Amino acid sequence: MSDHGTVTRKDRVTVPSPGCLIAITAPILVVLIVASVLMLMYSRQESANDRNEKEAQRKTVSQAQSYAHDVAAKSKDAYPGQEAATTIAEQHDGRLISYTPSGSSLATTVRFFAEYKDTSMFGVSYSRAHRCYSIQFRKNANGDLQETTTPLEIEKCVDS
Repeated sequence: MSDHGTVTRKDRVTVPSPGCLIAITAPILVVLIVASVLMLMYSRQESANDRNEKEAQRKTVSQAQSYAHDVAAKSKDAYPGQEAATTIAEQHDGRLISYTPSGSSLATTVRFFAEYKDTSMFGVSYSRAHRCYSIQFRKNANGDLQETTTPLEIEKCVDS
């Protein structure tokens, strides 16, 4: 009691009951757990997609080497014609972009394609990796065929 005969109210800090604390923090914890699981899944999918794309790019390198080998095999006496080079490119999942023969050399530009799986939260789709290569064939002084395969920037690889 106070000096004036009235009851004074003391300010008290009340602690919520444990059930109330759980009701407040449980949804927050669930949201944090779900968000961290989704971030982890996204990260794993992105790394798998990067691996798949790099594998497809490596496949285009082997396609270019196989194409160069096959054209060289057909070039014992003379370079193959444009139709033959186109057919060889198509056998290796490629598309002949340019064909430029000269007296002692042959220059071709070929775009090679490779498919890979691209996974997202919504499912799997198939994407295509493509890479262009300039492949030069020249006969050296001994008459042996030498090939030079050079990857091109995609901007320099335009259908003519």
